[in-house]
Amino acid sequence: MAQGAEAWRAVDGGVRLAVRVTPNAGRACIDGLATLADGETVLKLRVAAVPDKGAANAAALALLAKRLGLPKRAVTLVSGATARRKHIHLDADAQAIAARLSDICGGRGV
Repeated sequence: MAQGAEAWRAVDGGVRLAVRVTPNAGRACIDGLATLADGETVLKLRVAAVPDKGAANAAALALLAKRLGLPKRAVTLVSGATARRKHIHLDADAQAIAARLSDICGGRGV
């Protein structure tokens, strides 16, 4: 399996994406893939928003929507509302999203 393939996978109706969000960053950006201590591969995101009342979650979803060329309504939080590690559902074609994610991660991915 190619690196990054564990960070996203095709599911019914789209793609499930594992991310790790760092709030209070100087700027919003996607830092690429990382393997956490427990072995899970995630896409690392930084957002300038504070983790208060869902602001950082909203900023992370907006960042993903913009970078992946999706409408905001196509990017939804599945789990991890109060944690740095989150799972996000992307309502889009799995192959197209995998290609975009691979490009964003510098060719590492499926």
